[in-house]
Amino acid sequence: MNFLKKTFFSKTFWVMTFITILGVFLRLISLDKPQGLWNDEYISWSIASIPFGKHFFDAIFAQCHMPFYYLFLKFFIHFFGNGDLMLRFTSFLTGVLSIWAMYYVGKEFKNKNLGVLCAAIASISSFLIYFSQEVRFYEILFLFSALSLLFTLKLGKTQNWTNLILYALSNFLVVFTHTIGFVFVVFNLIFISLWLGKTQKFKKPVIIGWAVICAIFLPFVPFIFKTFACSSYSYAQWWGHFTVSKLGFLVTDYFSPMLTNIVNAPDSFFYNFTIGFILFALLPSIIALVGIYKAIATKKYQVLGLFFVSLATLLVLVLASMSGKLVFITKYSIEIYPTLILLMGFGLLELKNIFSRRFLIFLFCFISVFYLLTNPFSAPKMPRNEGHALVAQLLKNANLNKGDFIILNYYPQDKFEKYFNFSGYNVVSINKYFDKKLKLEIVNKLKHNQKVTVIILNSVAIYSPVQMQSLVMDENEYKKAPFLFLVFSHLKNEEMQEFLKDLQISRFEQKGSWAAITFTKSGASK
Repeated sequence: MNFLKKTFFSKTFWVMTFITILGVFLRLISLDKPQGLWNDEYISWSIASIPFGKHFFDAIFAQCHMPFYYLFLKFFIHFFGNGDLMLRFTSFLTGVLSIWAMYYVGKEFKNKNLGVLCAAIASISSFLIYFSQEVRFYEILFLFSALSLLFTLKLGKTQNWTNLILYALSNFLVVFTHTIGFVFVVFNLIFISLWLGKTQKFKKPVIIGWAVICAIFLPFVPFIFKTFACSSYSYAQWWGHFTVSKLGFLVTDYFSPMLTNIVNAPDSFFYNFTIGFILFALLPSIIALVGIYKAIATKKYQVLGLFFVSLATLLVLVLASMSGKLVFITKYSIEIYPTLILLMGFGLLELKNIFSRRFLIFLFCFISVFYLLTNPFSAPKMPRNEGHALVAQLLKNANLNKGDFIILNYYPQDKFEKYFNFSGYNVVSINKYFDKKLKLEIVNKLKHNQKVTVIILNSVAIYSPVQMQSLVMDENEYKKAPFLFLVFSHLKNEEMQEFLKDLQISRFEQKGSWAAITFTKSGASK
């Protein structure tokens, strides 16, 4: 009773209640996306929807990520259904829990004040808000990474079996969720081993802990090796290349409300150098970097060790990106984000000038919340322009009749069946129409007034015939152009050229990143 009374009248309790409510409110804004699930989210749902058994695990290991999130999502689907809103709620829930996880991280590292500041940063983080509305594993991965950080700190302070087991479990969950999470875990293990190596009596448990984690990790080594060995041959990794600017976008994604490197960032960091960019991207990022610098300047062993883990993890990802094994996207390094939040908060609170400390913290929070609430393209309001429900809307608006043709560029039919019933239509997949097959399989089969609708994903088919010709003539520019974009731009251009020989455009419509072009065969066509 005394504990409840003490908690209820605690200033920290009410501050954390406000921070949590704010985080919930920001994550509820536009949670139900009318554009539907986009491809990566659709993969999450489609795999989690497969009946539990051999085919379920075959589907998991046919792509590049670890099983935990699909098991987690399957659990929610079983009990709560597979509506888009409920699917997004899984990430929303873990996003709210992450706020409290960061509170306990800060509290464990120093005190309640740091815990509150870490929770506040997590609560208003545009990056976390975005992924709290995404049907992907990144938000729960952040939660596991925060727990890993928490039990790293606990184990460093108090060497007992409870903390060792929880440390091992949280790191296992990181690896079991993210394919490249092992990079972070390995460096974290090195740090905690060096820290605990100072304590002579705990050397044996450290060795046992390493052995247990390695034993759990070993079964996943072949899968991880396969992913990295084959990734350079996958179209999925050919949409971008590494530039130093992406390191800048990593900072602005993590610490400012302007998100740039969610899928792929521009080559130039100052591509949009405006007053808005300075105020909403650079200014909060500089405040964060000041905090991190001040934390490192304390030269505390824990600070330097945690910074080493983050820096080493980031360096490995950069090297992997430079070698073509993955595209450098901010979310792929989310394991280090809890540590960066902790270092930022700790450093800001270390500022000796009280006015400077309070002003910088207030300014950072004000900029973030103001942008989130007022900007139409802030994290919770950002539309999913590649959402597959948009394709269903385009096809419905095309007013096709049974027996008409539908051509789906880029994604096959099964990627849209959650939103559209294709029965009764002639659906042609991407791998069925090149060169003369387009005419033989579609154009020649069309009857008078029969239609064919082509669905194009503009975000990958970005080059016009003139631009393609220009790229071919300039070897340097051609090498810079993502191969994925070249392939689907060429495909789109060839389709248009072939269809316009015999058919007439009867309807054109765009929604988000999608375009639907409907052709009709008239009596004058040959």
